[in-house]
This record gives sequence, structure tokens and C-alpha cells, in this order.
Amino acid sequence: MGLIRRFFQREDPESSYAPLEGGSEGPDGERIDDQEQREYSRVDYYVFLLLGIAMLWAWNMFLAAAPYFQRRFESDHRLLRNFQSAELAVSTVGSLGSLILLTKLQANASYPKRIAASLILNSVVFALLAISTRTFLAVSPSAYFVFFLLVVFSASLATSLCQNGVFAYVASFGREEYTQGIMTGQGIAGVLPCIAQIVSVLSVPPKESEEGAPQESSKSAFIYFLTATVISALTLVTFVYLLSKPASHGHVRPTLDDEEVDPGYGAASHKSIPLLRLLQKLYWLAGAVFLTFAITMFYPVFTQKTLSVRDPTTSSRLFQPAVFIPLGFLFWNIGDLIGRVIPGIPGLTLTAQPRLLFTLAVARLAFIPLYLLCNVSGRGAAINSDFFYLFIVQLLFGVSNGYIGSNCMMGFVEWVDPEEREAAGGFMSLCLVAGLTAGSFLSFIAAGA
Repeated sequence: MGLIRRFFQREDPESSYAPLEGGSEGPDGERIDDQEQREYSRVDYYVFLLLGIAMLWAWNMFLAAAPYFQRRFESDHRLLRNFQSAELAVSTVGSLGSLILLTKLQANASYPKRIAASLILNSVVFALLAISTRTFLAVSPSAYFVFFLLVVFSASLATSLCQNGVFAYVASFGREEYTQGIMTGQGIAGVLPCIAQIVSVLSVPPKESEEGAPQESSKSAFIYFLTATVISALTLVTFVYLLSKPASHGHVRPTLDDEEVDPGYGAASHKSIPLLRLLQKLYWLAGAVFLTFAITMFYPVFTQKTLSVRDPTTSSRLFQPAVFIPLGFLFWNIGDLIGRVIPGIPGLTLTAQPRLLFTLAVARLAFIPLYLLCNVSGRGAAINSDFFYLFIVQLLFGVSNGYIGSNCMMGFVEWVDPEEREAAGGFMSLCLVAGLTAGSFLSFIAAGA
């Protein structure tokens, strides 16, 4: 408790938040000049853009495919109510555990091999999901649930491999443009799966249930999962092409110490940076990024349960659950993409105001009760408007996530010493993943709403 009081009752709470001046530095403190950067290639940029898309495609694909999974679990109300929260928990715990393990296995690591392995694993996972829509349709919901959790865990492992490998590999190029391409690709990865899901459903004639209500066809799910397989395979081909270029050889060299990774400059000695020191300098930003993504994890559970206020039996297919649910995910992810872009505009960043970012992160709690005003589980909406749900709740909730999260991840370098930046990056990433993990377990509360 004394430690907590010291964090929040400092005599000068802004003393640890004094932005540092200076440019980029190498592992030995030398300044990195522009001439040390490799020549910019638009082709390389688009390869990294594709890698960013592939990195988060699986995560967003599972969310957007909620209507199909709902149909597979509809005969078991317990699984139907909790499969989304179980998916989030398995995915985030798998990602957190995998990242910790990969961090411990950095010695002599081949980052290109990790990237290739992640793309191959994703291709296999998506192919199995596509096959499952055409075969083994008579298996029990419990058996399919086991399969579902296995593919979710495999996809989370692939995501961790991709994250660990891509960000290490791109650092060796010394081009900030390529890193920006990865971040943009991650934002696009939230939008494209939703569009693919909507198009796949609308391109297939609706299937009528015994009660006459339209349902999503397994054929549309097959097209959707097959599209994901093609994306992963295409990304793998383009990455192999990038590796075949002479300028890409020898970029990433292994480190001598499995605790210290310096993908851009090879082996180097770094002094150990205590996490407590980083927490004392970054507690507002660390708390903001943790809360931001913990609160964000409520949105997938509510989104897969929120229906249009229009009668699904008489409205167009756009407002039927098989399309409306991924449409809700689409609006949230469009907002997230907008939020990621805004901090790149001069004058619209808040990296110099960490306490304000923390306050905004806490304020995002207000979005959770807003979902209860919408048509959750078809019980009726207090505000009888799809516009309110899509534009006010989903879009703005997504914008707030992208904007606050990006500011936190962009701004931490201003508040630490140059020799602490690498460790601070790992610390902030850990806070982000910890927030996702905590939010995934808290989302079980929303599952019962």
C-alpha cells in the first residue's frame, strides 16, 4: 500500500513527466543519422502493410464470424452464452503466455522463420475452419466447442509469433515508414474481415429455419474462412519475396543474451532496467493503456449479442443478424482505424499529457452502460435507433480505443531516458497485453447481461 501511495501522492506528480530531447540513438548511445537508414522501397512498405493485416486478421476474423459460431452453438444455451468470452480468454492468455515464452527464447532466434511459421499456422487454421463448415456438421456443440478453442489457441500462437518476429525484423531496416505500415495494416485488419464476412453472407441466398427466420448459410462461412486462408498464403508469398531481395539479407542478427534483444543493431550489452523504475516514470501511461484495452474487451461480447431494432423477418438482409452483427464490428473497427490515424496529425496528439490520457481511459467506462440502451439479445432497446448503436456507441468507442492506445504507445519514449526506451517499449507492450487479458476475463460479466 505504501508503494501505491507513493505512485499517486508524489509531491511533484509531473516531475517524472518531463519530455526528453534528442534524436534516435543506437545501442551504444550513438546518434542514428538518416544516411544509416536503408533506401525506402514502396514494395517493401506494402509487404509490411500485408504483414500488419495478417498479424491481427485471425483475431478480427473470429469476432466478425460470431453469427456462424452462434449457429453452431445454438442448441446449447450455456455454450451460446459464453463462447465469445471463452474465445477472448483463450486468445489473450495464449498470446500473453506465448509472448513471455518467445521473449525467453530470443537467443539465436530467426525472426523471418518465426514470421513464416506464423503465416503457415494461420493458413492451416483457416483451412481447417473452412473444411469444418462443409464436413462434421453433425458433431455435438460440445465437440465443436473443443475444436473451436483449439483453433483459437493456435491462432493466438500464430499472432504472437508474428508480433515477435515482425517488429524485430522491421527494426533492422531503420525505416519508420515500414513500422507505420505495420500499424496501418493492423487497423485495416479490423475492417477487412468484417467486410469479407458481410459480402460472403450477402453473396449467398439466405437459408430459412423451421420458423421461417433467415439464417447464415454455412456456404457463406466457407467463403469467408477460405478468403482468410488466401490472405495468409498471399502474405507468405510476398514475405518470401522480400527475403529473396539482396538488401534483406543479414538484417537481423541474434543477440548474445536471451534477455536482451536488439534486432536493429546486432549484439549489444544493455544494463538491466528495473520494471519498478519504468512504472514510476510511466504509471499514468501504463495505467491508461491497461485500462483502455481492458475496457475495450467488453465490446466483442456486446456486439455479437446486439441486434437491429428492426424486425428481422421483414427487414432487408442488411439488418438481419448474420449481416448486422459483423456490421457492428465494422463500425467499431472503422472508428479504431480513424483513432489510430488522428495522432499522426500535428497538433492532435496528447503524448505530452499522460494524466489526461489516463482520465480519458477511465471515462471510456461510460460506453459500457450505453450498450445496455441498445437491443442486446433482442430484448428491445431503450433508444430505438440503429444509428445510435452504430455511430454513437460503436464508432466512437472504436475511435477512443485507437486514439488513446496510439497516443500511449507513441508517447512513452518522451518520458524515459534514451537507454530505457527499449525496455520501456517491452513494458508498455506487456501492459497492453495484460489489459487485454484482464478485460477478457471481466467480459464474462457482460456475457450474462
